[in-house]
Amino acid sequence: MIINPGRGSLINDEALLAALDSGHIDHATLDVFVVEPLPAAHPFWAHPRVTVTPHIASQTRPDTASEMIAQNIARCEAGAPLLHLVDRQAGY
Repeated sequence: MIINPGRGSLINDEALLAALDSGHIDHATLDVFVVEPLPAAHPFWAHPRVTVTPHIASQTRPDTASEMIAQNIARCEAGAPLLHLVDRQAGY
């Protein structure tokens, strides 16, 4: 298994796809890519052995995470827009 939350340039896309297709690598979970956002036609999106995450890899700090959750709960209850939403039109 390959997990890349670091830098897109660490992965050679064609080599990874070949390794996945041949069974040398069972699965890849990728959070970063050479081109971001990942183009809609890129094979990673449809590959059955690839999980694409929306560029969210980071260490969660409990103090700031709990503050953000509380703010979004209050915003939701007030009918205000939530903070830090994933932009699906941008691809991540």
